[in-house]
Amino acid sequence: MNARFLQFGRCARRGRVLRSVATAAALAAVALAVGWSGAKAADPSVMLPALACEGAPMVGVLRAPMEHALVWEVRQRLHQLGFNVGNPDSERFDDALAETVRAFQRAHGLVADGVVGPQTWAALARDAEVEVRAAKMPPPQGEIVIHVDTERLTLTVYADGKPYKTYPVAVGRPKASTLTPVGEWRIIHKGVNWGGGFGTRWLGLNVPWGIYGIHGTNNPASIGTRASAGCIRMFNHDVEELYEWVPIGTRVIITGVKPPISFERTLAPGAVGPDVVEVQLRLAQLGFDPGDADGRFGPRTEAAVRRLQEMFGLPVDGRVWADVYYILGLR
Repeated sequence: MNARFLQFGRCARRGRVLRSVATAAALAAVALAVGWSGAKAADPSVMLPALACEGAPMVGVLRAPMEHALVWEVRQRLHQLGFNVGNPDSERFDDALAETVRAFQRAHGLVADGVVGPQTWAALARDAEVEVRAAKMPPPQGEIVIHVDTERLTLTVYADGKPYKTYPVAVGRPKASTLTPVGEWRIIHKGVNWGGGFGTRWLGLNVPWGIYGIHGTNNPASIGTRASAGCIRMFNHDVEELYEWVPIGTRVIITGVKPPISFERTLAPGAVGPDVVEVQLRLAQLGFDPGDADGRFGPRTEAAVRRLQEMFGLPVDGRVWADVYYILGLR
């Protein structure tokens, strides 16, 4: 893989305009992200919905008072259409937004009830730019690796180290709690037609601190923007093509925008988190192989830390503490 995959940069929020808003429906439960070990994902029916990358399951009807990421998308679209929504970045559906929705509904001959239901979603999507479909391609040959660039808003399929096809995507919104997780992951679950915010296909990743995946969408307007709660959204026809190409275990490298990370705690075997990802990436850059940068401090990461400590004359305990952070350039 190209070394640039390990380069992480900052990004300014892009003011990409929503192109359309499609009908919202119930958000489906998804497979629990477990460690990559060949184990099956947990039964979606018993997952904790609050951990889902697109938020708790809900019907696609929005009304005051409530708070949800979909409200942000409604505010963005209304703002684009010239309606006063107050703070367009708010996720709260308050009385003021309900009044704006009524104004929009009256302007489009709808019942002015201030509720965003199927007819209002359809009206929001009217006269929007039509998406352009890329030509379908035959399945790639060789080892497949997926690279998601959260700065360029693209997903590229590599076959034997060479770029094969690139798709536009939507990624996590630009705040710490919703950024798409940077790291080196594996596809551990595949699902079909869960509907709602997850579209027609689901490819679950083994991120250890939440439920994240690559999936379709019922809001094609969001593709090419930073709109999700951390997942990678694709046009449904694109994710359907990708779904057929990738087996369980496919490597998914995500680079780009990262939340603020503290490097204060001592890391030991069993530790999990974005700080572990960053330690693993730095170890790999220095030639100490920690395995996948998957946020799990396992035996390979411990062995890599021990080799680093031995080389630099530190006490060899396999843990990451202040001096190790300094050598890695993280302090």
